[in-house]
Amino acid sequence: MNKEKALQKITYLREELRRHNYNYYVLSQAVISDYDYDMMMKELEQLEKEFPEFEDENSPSKRVGNDISNDFKQVVHDYPMLSLGNTYNIGELNDFDKRIKNIIGTDTPYLYVCELKFDGTAISIKYKNGKYIQAVTRGDGTKGDDVTTNVRTVRSIPLQLQGNDYPEELEVRGEILLPHKEFKRLNKEREDIGENPFANPRNAASGSLKMKSSKIVAERKLDAFLYFVLGENLPSDSHFENLQKAKSWGFKISENIKLANTIDEVFEFINFWDTERNNLPYDIDGVVIKIDSLKLQDELGMTGKSPRWAISYKFKAERAATKLLKISYQVGRTGAITPVANLEPVQLAGTTVKRASLHNADIIKELDVREGDTVFVEKGGEIIPKIVAVNKDKRPKGLPETKYIDTCPACNHQLVRNEDEAKHYCPNEYECPPQIKGKIEHFVSRNAMDINCGEATVNALYEAGFIKNISDLYHLTFKQIYSLEGFKEKSVNNLLKSIKKSKQVPFERVLFALGIRFAGNIVAKVLAKSFKNIDNLQRASFDELIAVDEIGDKIAESIIAFFRNSHNIKIIEDLKNVGLQFEIKEEEGNTNILKGAKIVISGTFEKYSRNELKKLIEQNGGKNTGSVSKNTDYFLAGDNVGPSKLEKVKKFKINIISEDEFAEMINKQ
Repeated sequence: MNKEKALQKITYLREELRRHNYNYYVLSQAVISDYDYDMMMKELEQLEKEFPEFEDENSPSKRVGNDISNDFKQVVHDYPMLSLGNTYNIGELNDFDKRIKNIIGTDTPYLYVCELKFDGTAISIKYKNGKYIQAVTRGDGTKGDDVTTNVRTVRSIPLQLQGNDYPEELEVRGEILLPHKEFKRLNKEREDIGENPFANPRNAASGSLKMKSSKIVAERKLDAFLYFVLGENLPSDSHFENLQKAKSWGFKISENIKLANTIDEVFEFINFWDTERNNLPYDIDGVVIKIDSLKLQDELGMTGKSPRWAISYKFKAERAATKLLKISYQVGRTGAITPVANLEPVQLAGTTVKRASLHNADIIKELDVREGDTVFVEKGGEIIPKIVAVNKDKRPKGLPETKYIDTCPACNHQLVRNEDEAKHYCPNEYECPPQIKGKIEHFVSRNAMDINCGEATVNALYEAGFIKNISDLYHLTFKQIYSLEGFKEKSVNNLLKSIKKSKQVPFERVLFALGIRFAGNIVAKVLAKSFKNIDNLQRASFDELIAVDEIGDKIAESIIAFFRNSHNIKIIEDLKNVGLQFEIKEEEGNTNILKGAKIVISGTFEKYSRNELKKLIEQNGGKNTGSVSKNTDYFLAGDNVGPSKLEKVKKFKINIISEDEFAEMINKQ
């Protein structure tokens, strides 16, 4: 394909993928299958690789993020991001309305715009000539962190605006949030690898924007609603109309916006959403009320902290009182103990709540919660109900203080607690039934080996004595499975076929399936790419591990501990013998020219993007690391390298190479 045809095809694919992104993530109306979308994306990625001269940082292919560490720089806002005044009181909203009338006069007509107050993290995004150029957090209102790379991964935020009637320079404000579905998925993944779950979607969204790897941000599937348009030459004096226009440019604007003629209509909107918010797929914590006219907004002006033309009404957190019947304790696959409050059923936020997490021993002690207490359960901003207080006035006399368990509820083994962790653990990981079954359930899960074996089947196989560890799955017989209740010939064959098929699962997923603590699917991919096979990883030293981007001290220590355990080594050997994939299959064109070389990339480059350089390093046997250390072999320097990095490079006497010198190195035959 010549360059002209390649450019035409690339342009076509980009436009089609942008259109499908908009249909799916903004309009929620998919018009092609996931498979067709993926095929288009692969074709685009291949063409962009073959014709790097047509690279565009706003191409849909850049949505996936990369593993380059981001050092967030501070950016001053063109328009200050002031906080809104808050109220929980309807009377104060009446006072707000009276102040508006006093300033603009009772004869001046005005409208209010009522909007949902999304419970996420505020963001300001700039566009120039319709192209996405920068995203900045609220920060202190005057300046915030540049999170452009991370926000680029949010698929509901357009990288190229639609139409041709948008202002040359445009700034939009909105909220980055994590939908309930993704929050639950993310927390399950964190619990699976022994990490503490996020307390609520807001914390998860905020923390995601500050991740150093945009690849991890992309995996978290953040969403966004835009609710304010700034700039010169806006289409209308009406804030409401500007939002509707922004929708035509490709922005995701909430459908739940209302123009109100009076403060009473505002109250109606608030009362409706105070109840209806429980049915939304994301969190809101109130309603924002704004004067619609931009001219009137300007006339009303600002106080030192907030605009006079807007206010937020915050919903009271949903809370209910009920009796704590019993505290039970759950054992996770990593041995982590989670205390659970079993409650007298109570209605809360539209659901019946029977259980609430008590998190750990410290929380129980801090609340001084006891079996038989009347407790307050809250769900404001939380997906999982939690106990927030105890009504000690209603405590029966002589109620004994809660004594946290010191032995495992499943196997009676003595519990341990590490100094730097809040949770207790059962260290009896190879004999404790919930841990054994939990490890097997993780191993067969969709993102791991994808074996057609649910929790009930794992439990049945374990209780029958047919499986005691993950490798036993590959020695199951037709007769054994057929003997289980509910299994017919077809279902037995389906399970055996699924187990056989799992032998083709690539190394990175096998590594994740092994269940090494703190090694989630992203870390497993990084480790697989860096060490190529299980033997190299097993031999890796602490220094070699932490030299890899995304691998910190905690993960490195966990990996070393895993491979020191003879039980784990025996299982890996058995899995090797049955044919699982324990090495990366080398791609065509790969070499060992840079074998083992640890290279840090820094600055901006002319011929290659940073992501292309990273791929070239990996394809030629090297390792791209995110930070300079004494173990770094080469410092690949472009323009505008940070002085602090150069200082470290000189300190450790590391070889500095240019883009051209790097190209010569990898092109040597």
